[in-house]
Amino acid sequence: MATKRRPIRPQPNMNFRPGGPEVLRSEAKGTRPTAAPTSIREIFVMMIMHVCKKTIFFDTNLKVALYLGSLFLVSLIGDFIPFPKTYFARSDNLFNVYFVKVGWGWTLLFTVPFLFMTSYTLCCGDMKKLLRHHAPRIVIATFFWFFWTKLFNIIETSYGRCTVRSFQTKSSCLKAGHLWSGFDISGHAFILIHSSLVLIEEARPIVKWESIKEHLRNEIHDRSISEQSSTNPLRNLSEEQMKNLKFLYERLTPVIRLLFIGMSALQLLWDVMLVGTMLYYHRMIEKFISGIIAIFTWYFTYRFWYRSSAVLPDPAGSGDFFYQRENKDAFVFKRTNSVTKATTSSGVRSGNGSNTTSPNQIPKFMGMPLYTSPKTGTYNTQISNSNNDTM
Repeated sequence: MATKRRPIRPQPNMNFRPGGPEVLRSEAKGTRPTAAPTSIREIFVMMIMHVCKKTIFFDTNLKVALYLGSLFLVSLIGDFIPFPKTYFARSDNLFNVYFVKVGWGWTLLFTVPFLFMTSYTLCCGDMKKLLRHHAPRIVIATFFWFFWTKLFNIIETSYGRCTVRSFQTKSSCLKAGHLWSGFDISGHAFILIHSSLVLIEEARPIVKWESIKEHLRNEIHDRSISEQSSTNPLRNLSEEQMKNLKFLYERLTPVIRLLFIGMSALQLLWDVMLVGTMLYYHRMIEKFISGIIAIFTWYFTYRFWYRSSAVLPDPAGSGDFFYQRENKDAFVFKRTNSVTKATTSSGVRSGNGSNTTSPNQIPKFMGMPLYTSPKTGTYNTQISNSNNDTM
């Protein structure tokens, strides 16, 4: 008996997607290019950078409190109970002669090129903005260094006297081998604290610096497919600015990293030398007053003037776009319109600390959207712009 053959049905192609190339293009919309593999060398550099950030971005408010408390307590103990002599007790020690005595010069050696390279990059190659909005910060810091150290010297010279009364001036008294007794406000303590705080503030652009690379990659991709992101901080830049930013970031980032490592090491050295000054030099009142002046100068310039005043210069890390996350040490932009628009449209914290939410934002649970957008059928996510975070 002949068997009846069943007709062979064509198996469905599991890889087939109906709708043609138009559907494929719509499905591909919104995807992001992946980052390039990280090399061993890059991982090693990032480990060093992480340690340096932990060192230099120690809580600034706590550090200021430690400066004042140590200047008072440690110096007061040293006035009555001499500390054991160490290498740092010698005025001719290597660090005192070649670093502290020319401390502001060392600070400028690292800070000036770091400021110019980071600000030039953040200004997308606009030299006029750099010179107007950022360079004055170093000029102002140098002015206060010169003004206060000169004033300390005038006070000591004008209100002091020689151990031998026949000598009326400090220079003639010291040349004759005698001692000049006066109220000598510690210039070393001032320079060390002033330099440390300037280094900390000027190093802040390095926070989230690596995120610029990702923003560049995503923005270039979005523009290549004619799509505009609502969260990318580079979305308002022109094509010329994007080109300059990409070139400067890739060219200057290795040097910026090297300068930042040097700034971190120098700031740590200033803290160590400040401890030596507390233990062995000057009286408590002379060191405490100089510390108060250094901290007042820092607070007036970096925490009050640059952040809240309508007068230039801008805070460190400001520019043509906004790439850092907000925290308690974050500066507030008040003169960059593009930044204000970015923060308002992205649902980040406003200047008064309240949250502003985009009307199209979808509620999320544990970071995931609860439902899809009715307009696009895709997940609508909101990513907060970032300000100044330590890591």
